[in-house]
Amino acid sequence: MTQSKIDRIRRANDALLVQGDLGAVDAFFTSDYVAHAGDKAHRGTAFVRRFVKQLRTAIPDLRVVDVEVLVQAGAKITWRRTLRGTHAAALSGLPPSGKKLTWTDLIVSRFEDGRIAEDWVASDLAEKMLAKLPRA
Repeated sequence: MTQSKIDRIRRANDALLVQGDLGAVDAFFTSDYVAHAGDKAHRGTAFVRRFVKQLRTAIPDLRVVDVEVLVQAGAKITWRRTLRGTHAAALSGLPPSGKKLTWTDLIVSRFEDGRIAEDWVASDLAEKMLAKLPRA
């Protein structure tokens, strides 16, 4: 029995973001994976490993609070996740605030042979981190 796309997404979020199991990347993403974020495209599973490591370093108590399917059609699924954790180390040039953060990512994932081949991501993490920094 094959897993549904949302089951794979939930398992990937748990294995990578919560548990930090970088060895699981190849089980969930194709080797030619592409992540689109804003006007940038990040390629390959090495990017996924770097991203997960950076995020878990900056927010070591990272938790995925919710994963919700919005639309599913063919090889694509649109989903939203809510995450929570403490901003304990620098991330994307922003110094640690020591504050608890809750943010949302909106993602469209395209699957190939049961693995994620491409993601389009919109996140409000940077906005939430900036809001928690001390005002000058």
